[in-house]
Amino acid sequence: MKDCAVRRAALNRMNDLGLYLHVPFCLRKCGYCSFYSEAGRRDSSRWLAAVIRQLRQFFSPRPLTSIFFGGGTPTMLPPEVLRDLLAECRQHFFCAEEAEISLEANPATVDLSALQTLRQAGFNRLSLGVQSLHDTELRRLGRPHTAAEAAQTAKLAQQAGFANLNIDLMCGLPDQTLQSWSETLTQALALRPQHLSIYELTVEEGTPFAQQQKEGKLLLPDEDAALRMLETARQMTEEAGFHRYEISNYALPGCECRHNINYWRNSDYIGIGPGAVSCLNGMRKSAVADAVEFCSRIENGQEVWEHEECLEPEAAFRETVIMGLRMTEGLALDELRRRFSIDAAAYYGETLARLTKQGLLELADGRLRLTAQGLLLANPVMAELV
Repeated sequence: MKDCAVRRAALNRMNDLGLYLHVPFCLRKCGYCSFYSEAGRRDSSRWLAAVIRQLRQFFSPRPLTSIFFGGGTPTMLPPEVLRDLLAECRQHFFCAEEAEISLEANPATVDLSALQTLRQAGFNRLSLGVQSLHDTELRRLGRPHTAAEAAQTAKLAQQAGFANLNIDLMCGLPDQTLQSWSETLTQALALRPQHLSIYELTVEEGTPFAQQQKEGKLLLPDEDAALRMLETARQMTEEAGFHRYEISNYALPGCECRHNINYWRNSDYIGIGPGAVSCLNGMRKSAVADAVEFCSRIENGQEVWEHEECLEPEAAFRETVIMGLRMTEGLALDELRRRFSIDAAAYYGETLARLTKQGLLELADGRLRLTAQGLLLANPVMAELV
């Protein structure tokens, strides 16, 4: 990596800078979850001391435009701990005015008092992991809350002053029907969130669902049924005034998730905590995904990074194209040329021409984007552009 600094400078990255802090604790592991997390809170005080020490190792003259506490379930920690940790972040880094400060929460882990403390602490966006509003589906997923508890938590969040509320939902669940999915959407929209993240269930290796699938014990809707569910989501959210700004994300105007947009634009972000990823000036680093090992390394003055890579400009260009095509606005071709000195049309040549002719991509107003049909087939389209 001797000449990595030269390559970093060549990337000419965007101005936004996000901070992600990973809280690895959760009530219990859901059967579909492949993210690093651990059931129970264990020694959270040791973890807290370690992440604060890691936080203080970073310095940036650029202001943070977003902060995101994710997990796991951050609200497994007492609200006062989250309040103090956010204060530490804001004290160490300069935050841009009107920075987006998000917190993931599980409906089973917060009450009105906690939500009020968190809102007063400065969190201005709450992301609720609801997934379904049918109790049978929630039990099948292993979620620790009921549909009624999820709905009540959304109302309490608004009562506590959260005017930017996201609800996570999943379709393509075991034994889910188009009717039950439509009912979940109807109930979720009735809660008046400003943002919906809607994901199709994917069975990841190493999860309990993967094992159940191998044993023939996981009955999922077929591909056509899953596509109908996604189309129903598009129609219902559009009728409710939401716009689809990314493959899996829908928002009321002005309520798009700024932190995630920063990821999709392949811009800079700092990752704090076990399993977190940082990407600064073209250098990507992944921390060890083990809380005990992470704490031990911090305490002994050792590096927490388990993997490091510095992408060549051409590889970074391709990655930026793939990430950017997730957004419905697509990519500005002039901006790509300025950033990487690569012309996308010339670089992809016949592949781009064929995908455009097939109606999967379109070039319009100086932007490259997926068509409506391309959004349905996003993965195979992007595979051709990697």
